[in-house]
Amino acid sequence: MTIYDWHTGPYPARVRIALAEKNLQSRTRFVSIDLWKGEHKTPEFLAKNYSGTLPVLELDDGTLIAECTAITEYLDTLDGAPTLTGSTSLEKGLIHMMSKRAELELLDAVSVYFHHATPGLGPDVELYQNAEWGFRQRDKALRGMHYFDAVLQTRPFVAGETFSMADITVIGGLIFAELVELAVPEECQALQAWYARMQERPSVKNRVTMSEPV
Repeated sequence: MTIYDWHTGPYPARVRIALAEKNLQSRTRFVSIDLWKGEHKTPEFLAKNYSGTLPVLELDDGTLIAECTAITEYLDTLDGAPTLTGSTSLEKGLIHMMSKRAELELLDAVSVYFHHATPGLGPDVELYQNAEWGFRQRDKALRGMHYFDAVLQTRPFVAGETFSMADITVIGGLIFAELVELAVPEECQALQAWYARMQERPSVKNRVTMSEPV
C-alpha cells in the first residue's frame, strides 16, 4: 500500500494513527506531498484525488481511496476484526456519528479558520480567503471543544468505552488547533485530560516519525 500524505498534517495524522493501531506500518510506503508548496493542487495529484486533499491510499492494484473515514474503514476491516470502526451495528452507528460530529464541529472548523483567517498555506495556495467566515469557524471550533468536553465527562472515549475512529478524529482536530495556536479553553478540563492521555498512546506519539519525507 502507498499513502500520499504530509508528515505533520492533521488529516494525514488520522490515517497514520489508524495504521499504527492496526500494526500496518510495515505494509505501507509513504510518499510526501508538500502542502506548503501546493503539491496537492497540481494536475498530477488531482489525477489521484479530485478533491486535492490529503491523505490518499493507493492499493497495489492501482485502486485509489481518499477521505480519512473511508481509508480508516478499509484499514480497520482488512484483518476481519475491526477495532476502530465498530463490530456491531450499534457500535458502528455511534462511532460514525461521533466521528462525523468531530469533523463538522471541530476539525473542519479549525481547517476553515486556518485557510481563511490566517495566512494559511500562503498566497500561492490560498487563492480566496474570507476572514469573517474563518473567524466564525474558529468560534464554532471552540464550541465544539466544549461539546466534546461535556461528552468526555461521561465516558472514557468519544464514542463509548473503547478507543475508536471518533477519538482519532477529535485528536486530528486538536492537532490542527495546536498548529494554529487555538488553545483548548481552560474550563474544558475533561477534554484536556483525555487529550493528554491520548498523546501517550504510541500510535499518536510516533505518528510524525512513522516515515521520513521523500
